[in-house]
Order: sequence, then structure tokens, then C-alpha cells
Amino acid sequence: MILTGGWKSLLPHVLRRIIRCNRLSISNTSGMAEGYKQANVIILHKSLADDFEKFCHANDGPLPLLHRSKPGDWKCPPLSSDSDIRTDCLQYRIYEHGACTGSLKSLKEYSEQLKDMVTFYLGCSFSFEKAVQNADIPIRNVEQKCNVSMYKTAVPCYSVSTFCCNLVVTMRPIPESKLEAAVLATSELKEAHGTPIHIGHPGLLGIQDLSKPDYGDPVHLHPGDIPVFWACGVTGVEAVINCRAPLAFTHSPGCMFITDLKNDNVTVRSSREIPQVHCISQDPLHYSIVSAEAVQKIKTLETLIGIDPGDRGIIHLHRQDELLKACLAISHARSVLITTGFPTHFTYEPPEENDGPPGALAVAAILQALEKEVAIVTDQRAMNLNRKIIEEAVQLGILKRPVPLLSYQRESADSASMFLCENGNPGRPRFDHLIAIERAGMAADGNYYNARKVNIKHLVDPIDELFLAAQTIPGVTTTGVGDGGNELGMGKVKDAVKKHIKNGDVIACDVEADFTVVAGVSNWGGYAIACGLYILSTCETHDRYLRKAVGFPQLSKKMLWLSALPSVTKEEKLLKTLVRHRVRSGKTASLEMEVDGLPFYNTHSLMIEKLLQEVQQ
Repeated sequence: MILTGGWKSLLPHVLRRIIRCNRLSISNTSGMAEGYKQANVIILHKSLADDFEKFCHANDGPLPLLHRSKPGDWKCPPLSSDSDIRTDCLQYRIYEHGACTGSLKSLKEYSEQLKDMVTFYLGCSFSFEKAVQNADIPIRNVEQKCNVSMYKTAVPCYSVSTFCCNLVVTMRPIPESKLEAAVLATSELKEAHGTPIHIGHPGLLGIQDLSKPDYGDPVHLHPGDIPVFWACGVTGVEAVINCRAPLAFTHSPGCMFITDLKNDNVTVRSSREIPQVHCISQDPLHYSIVSAEAVQKIKTLETLIGIDPGDRGIIHLHRQDELLKACLAISHARSVLITTGFPTHFTYEPPEENDGPPGALAVAAILQALEKEVAIVTDQRAMNLNRKIIEEAVQLGILKRPVPLLSYQRESADSASMFLCENGNPGRPRFDHLIAIERAGMAADGNYYNARKVNIKHLVDPIDELFLAAQTIPGVTTTGVGDGGNELGMGKVKDAVKKHIKNGDVIACDVEADFTVVAGVSNWGGYAIACGLYILSTCETHDRYLRKAVGFPQLSKKMLWLSALPSVTKEEKLLKTLVRHRVRSGKTASLEMEVDGLPFYNTHSLMIEKLLQEVQQ
């Protein structure tokens, strides 16, 4: 009997019987026994079993443990009624001291050795294919009658004893319009690897060429398809190779053990836990995943800071969800560069205003707590002032440690790229994200203007060039925070600035950022970014996506992150420090407890309280 069709609807016990008799003329089990769970198989000596189980629990995205057998137990009653693990996979591989020494159709000849071995049954992404198809999403490898593509990544798993390896993933091309549906369909099936761990450019996982999978077959993308990557149980095979056990067996990738269990034990989710997909970069293409609840909280932050206490018309500059996208991009960043400084008071020394530095330090503080690299770049003439402010911010407990302080000068045509990248190589950027908070921005005529249309170019170093250069460096994204349209990064809304902001036709910044956060006061934008990063870090859906479903959740650090957020007490002390250094209010040049002409108490303090209240709900 040679089965050539109809295997989608055959019951698992029938398929196992056919496989056992070696009468199935296909090379993988993708699409078979639709709606039933399939399993990766790892068979190890009993002396290694406890450590491997710990390894599975530490990396439960790629290695969701369905069942661990007792030594020598070839049957698996919890998963199947009449199975024999020695014969019921299409094909097996044998590993000796970490080397694959052959492929087998049956393990019966090793029955004596198997008496001292333990079988691990691990969840498989083939199990979710029916759910994906039910959402009207094509399974390209099934369409193309081939195995799924599997790739080794550069993402390290959490190591346990001798078990250590990098994550292996499967890739399925998904039409862009179906991305969120695919994420939703699979997120409920945690025993089949659950939510994708990456959506977008394969290079971000260390995968160089999709046409050359490490396991399985190449699967071709249709026009409009996006590569979507799920954690894969073949990660366990890589762990077996690296542990160099004298003898081990695995399924051959794609040749799964088919269980009698249906995929009907889905995780019940509330509406607030529903995952959403958001694009955060076009070059390289990169999407992020976050829960609906976290998205709504950040939207509320954006609404809170969007009020216009100065009646400047900033309502016309707002772009929806820019705060969300900025926070998502920053949460994926490894190293962040912040700039601030607006020398609007050109007749005073120092000429800086006090809107900007507090917001910048608030972002720096949460980035430090999240263990990201962070530096600040500012004007050469203001280095000493900023160094003193940073030192006092550490003493006040606002920062954990001093933030490296940099300056930038244009010395040649490639100065910006040399500053941003190691040896000017765009493939090796020093920073993943640039943030400007109330930083003087270059207008279309090359000058820098304060709100009163006074040219202050002589006081401003050309840090805009870093943002312009970042547009040409793949993987580097930018955020601009402003409250009047003349700030660095506001070029994205320059037409609205020219139309609705006083003197906008002259003062509008011409330099764009990828994300433009508009706030009633720029400091508020910095506070909101800090709060948004906290919300994302405490979102289980986003945390899992960030760590690629390996290792453990970081939620134990929640109180540390919370303590890094701005508070009324910390911001009051910081504003007093700025006043002591004669850094003035932007609108009035006052050295009172105010920012942009608005009193700290009952205005700025109230905004901080509202933002923190939303964070902690």
C-alpha cells in the first residue's frame, strides 16, 4: 500500500500504523492528521534526562514538553493509545558523541540500549497548521509539497549543564495582511510553540540566506509575503549534538511523531491579552508583538501628554501611535543615543532652557534599569554644564550611574557615519536608536531658530547630521520629541508646523525622525517614553518576543524598573538643580520652579502623577 493522498484526514492511529509498516511515500508529516498534535522526539540516556528536562523548561518556546517517558518505556499512553516510539516516526537520526552517524526507519535494533534511555516528546509547529488554515492563511510549504524551512540562529538558549545551543526556528511565509491573524491563531497553542519569535528580516536572527535552510526544504515567498519565524523543536537536536552524548536518537527533522491529542486545549485569553503586530522598521523590515492591554496603556499616555497648555496649536502636529512605535523600537534597541539642549536664551549664560534635560534623563534612567547601553550627545560648549547635571542626577538617585557624555563636530563628509558606526561601517552601528528631546532642530535654510524666530545657529552643534546619517544606516531608528515644531525630528510634521504654529514658516525643523512624539511640554514626552518602556517590559507577550521565547521572563525585575521611573520628588529635586545652575524656563527665562512658563506644582507634578497612575493600573 502506497498512500498518495487523503492523509490530511486520516486518524493518527491509522497513520502511525502505516508509518510502522514503512508504507508511507512522503518525506515529512506537515499537513498530516490535521488538527492533531505532532511531536519532536529526543531519546537520551537516563543519566542526562533530568538536565534535559530542566533545559526544556528553561527554553519552553522551542521545547514545550508534552511528555517524558520512564527509562525503556516505548509506549506513550498520555499521548497515544497504541504507539511504539521505536517505529512510529517516518525517519530517525542516530547521534554518537555529537555526530550524526546515520538515518534509520526503525530503532528496533537498538531495543537493548533503549532500555536505559528516556524519550522526550516536544511540541511541534506542524500542530498549528490547521488553526492557521482555519484563519484563511496559506501554508506555503504544504502548497509547495515540501518540508518546512528550519534555520539555526545566532540566538543563544539558556544553558543547563552540558545542554547548550542556539535557537532553531521554522520560517513560514505569511501575506502581510494576514500577519496579525497568524499571530493570533498560533498564540493560543503554546504546546505548538505559540506566538512567533520574529517577524521580518532574517538577518536580525543571524540567518544569512533563506534559500539555504539548515534543515528541511527551501520554501518560496509569494509577492507580499513576510517571513515569519517560530521557535522550533529541532533546537533539541542541536542541544543533543552539543552535549556529545555517547548515543542519542532523534526524529529526522520534519518526520514527527503524530499523537492522538487534538489542538483543542487552547489557552483562554482575555481581550486585553490579544497580541497585536506593529511594524517598527522598514530597513531592515522588522515587526514587533505586544498585548492589546499594553497598547491601550501607551495610547492613553500619548493622549495625556498631548494637551496644549500653551495654546500653541500642537494638536495639529499629532500623529497617532507615534509614541507606541517609538517605544517598541527603543525596547528592541541594544544601545541608545540621546540628545537634548535648546539654547533659546541667547542673551544669558548658560543659554539653555530647562525643558529637555529632565525628559532626557528620565529616558536614560529607565534604559539603565533595562540594562541597555545609553549615552548623551550635546553641544561642546555645554559639556561642563551637562556633566555637572548628570553627576548630581546620580547623587539624587535619578540615575544609577553617570551616563557617558559625548559631543559631535563635523570634520569631514563622513563624520556622522564615523561617529555612529565602528570605523564608519554601516554594518556595525554603535547605536540602534537615536532620541532627540527638545533639541534645537535645523530649519530648511540651514539655520536654527527659537520660537521667537531668532537665529541661534552659533550656539548649536550640527547634531542633526547624526539623524540624517541614521536614515542611511540599516537597523538604526530615530525618535524626535518636541512641543513647538522647531525641535530636531519634527521635520516629519513640518507642513503642519508651517500652517498652524506661530512663525512656523521660518522656524519649522526640516530634519525628520522615524517617530515624532508631540507633547504639550517636551519633558512630558520623555516621561511618557520612560513609562511606555516600563509598560512594554512588564508585558508578558512583548517580553517573550524580545527574548525569542528562550530563557525566563524578566518580570522579577519589575520593582527595579518601577523605581527608575520619574517621580514628583525626583523631578522636583532635578528642577531645583537646574535652577541652581541657572538653567531657565523656556518661555519666561525665569529661574523659578517652572518649565515653559508653567508652574512645576499642580502642572508638571500633576502630569507625572497621571502618567504613573496609568503605568500602575
